[in-house]
Amino acid sequence: MSSLRLSSNLFSDAPAAFQAAILMVIGCLFLAGLGGLIKYLADSGMHVFEIVFLRNLAGLIVLIPWFLKNGTSAMKTQRPGLYFVRGLFGFISMLAWFWAVTTIPLAEAVALNFTAPIFGTVLAIFVLREVVRLRRWVAIIVGFLGAMIILRPGAIEPSTGTYLALLAAATMACSITCVKMLSRTESTPAMVAWAQIIILPMSFLPAMYVWEMPSLEALVVVAAMGLCATFGHLFFTRAYAIADATYVMPFDFSRLIFSAIIGFIFFAQEPDIYVWVGAAVIFASSVYIAMREAKNSDQKPVPDIKA
Repeated sequence: MSSLRLSSNLFSDAPAAFQAAILMVIGCLFLAGLGGLIKYLADSGMHVFEIVFLRNLAGLIVLIPWFLKNGTSAMKTQRPGLYFVRGLFGFISMLAWFWAVTTIPLAEAVALNFTAPIFGTVLAIFVLREVVRLRRWVAIIVGFLGAMIILRPGAIEPSTGTYLALLAAATMACSITCVKMLSRTESTPAMVAWAQIIILPMSFLPAMYVWEMPSLEALVVVAAMGLCATFGHLFFTRAYAIADATYVMPFDFSRLIFSAIIGFIFFAQEPDIYVWVGAAVIFASSVYIAMREAKNSDQKPVPDIKA
């Protein structure tokens, strides 16, 4: 958290909008780095099941100070079933996302991940009974067309990784929908803590069948992975806290740029023009959906980052 305070101090005299933009871009850099570290571990021979487990173990360790400060009383809930459903969707999303990152270019995985708000809007219609009018339906259709530009069905054979990236986005939307339902009665720290507690044993079960003792180098990378995920979340959250979501969200596109750079430099990956065009279409659709939601609810939504 000292890095977050340092960044805030460096730009303390700047307008809030400028600070939010810088924080969002830094958060995107951390999350792009997370994707690169996941791929590095997979390329070094570590199974995705083990990577997911170690990521969740690191996340739980980060929460230890919170547990020590608040005790078990802060974990009391009358909605354990919904917590479990949220944890299950979160685990599937994380597993699918990690696996996608190891099999397709980082930029393509991130581009398809931008479809999460589109899936979320569809879920809100059927689960939360939200009213969606014509303009948001058009945005959903446009986002779907953007995904088709990347996938190009009929022109190329979609890989397993592309399907996994879409599965990750869809289940992430399911997880966020559960969070919206839980937020009516539960605190944010409790939701984060319960997610880690529920997902950890889920991720341990498959990991135990492929487990190999990590090398010291791998453990250093795992620690870096945990730091990237934690700081990425902190910078994102802070950016959304000090400026309107409608202003901040467009800067999330820098995550694609950073991912493309990391993929090109470290993994010799070069996304084609269809990925960039499709990503731009999907992202424009997602930003419009977020703007409509922010306008309708008159509040600033904070992203639920579980990668």
